[in-house]
Amino acid sequence: MSEIFPGRWTARPDRSAQPGEAVVVLFLIGMRVNKWWRIDQYLWVFLAMGRMLRHLAQHPEAGLIRARNWLGRTTMQVGYWRSLDDLVAFAADDGAPHAPAWRRYYRKASASGAVGVWHETYLVTPGSFETIYANMPKFGLAEALGHTKVDRTTSSSRQRVARGRVSTVDK
Repeated sequence: MSEIFPGRWTARPDRSAQPGEAVVVLFLIGMRVNKWWRIDQYLWVFLAMGRMLRHLAQHPEAGLIRARNWLGRTTMQVGYWRSLDDLVAFAADDGAPHAPAWRRYYRKASASGAVGVWHETYLVTPGSFETIYANMPKFGLAEALGHTKVDRTTSSSRQRVARGRVSTVDK
């Protein structure tokens, strides 16, 4: 079981960023089974994600910091990447599992409509986000980049956002 941190906490990345520079890239990716009876069209898509995660775990230099999965008819992975350049490089790398799986999807599965795939990418910059976790294990951005106890300077969401605008992250 994950350690529960009592009280209120906020994410505090361990690395600093200059204004306008991403502290981290939030990448949401998933698939949706549209025709459950077409297992031949979607099972391999689901399994390809496992291959990608194993590859990324073996190659931390690729830039994935942390990822968590949620399963259901629509699956979702929340991933935190070191940079957009790292994410794009992984996606295009023929030696990594993503590019071949992407090409296979478009060749074999996209036309049937049996399975849909999606992603969203967000650049998380200083002063553009805030987090709060109460009586939680490390989760989300705090799990990916670290956290700190909420104090009088970070007790409101406005304070947490403003703090990111004025200074780089504490080490």
